[in-house]
Amino acid sequence: MTDALADLVVHYGLWLILAATFLSCLAVPVPTSLIMLSAGAFSAGDDLNLYACAAVALIGAVLGDQAGFGLGRRWANLLDRAHGKTAQTIARAREFTARHGGPGVFLSRWLFSPLGPYVNYIAGGTGMAWAQFSLFSLLGETVWVTLYVGAGFAFADQLETVATVLGNASGAAAGLVITVLLGRWLWRQSAAHRTPGA
Repeated sequence: MTDALADLVVHYGLWLILAATFLSCLAVPVPTSLIMLSAGAFSAGDDLNLYACAAVALIGAVLGDQAGFGLGRRWANLLDRAHGKTAQTIARAREFTARHGGPGVFLSRWLFSPLGPYVNYIAGGTGMAWAQFSLFSLLGETVWVTLYVGAGFAFADQLETVATVLGNASGAAAGLVITVLLGRWLWRQSAAHRTPGA
């Protein structure tokens, strides 16, 4: 963690946490994980209140998810104008979101967090029910905030190591999901081009 980031967390505390968690859920590149870890660490040293930091981080994340979902819902008409294969893909995405969307939203909040902002837009744009999205968003963000603020609090003296471990785990999980999805797509494409009896 840089000294500049530490100074920002100490001086702007709850406002910085709120803004960072909100913006990160809209795919704005903010070092939110480090900010939450730092907030937890400063809470361990009584510079910030642990429960206030966690509450504000959760509020910012949930509001950011709602904003992303709302933007996706607002721009859904752009998806409806698609033709051909794109329209078929969007139809499959809507069906998948309706059938499996909730667990996907939940896991993209914390385990596959790099995918989270894009899941917000897709969930809104493909017509996922708002109540379903909101429930799984709240549950997932609760895990995310608890994990990062809690880890910062518990391992305040080893913050950089914890940040590296959590960042690598999240990135690896997101990479695995992308690899699996790409593999499935390639398999389907190759199966579609195979001739019977080949």
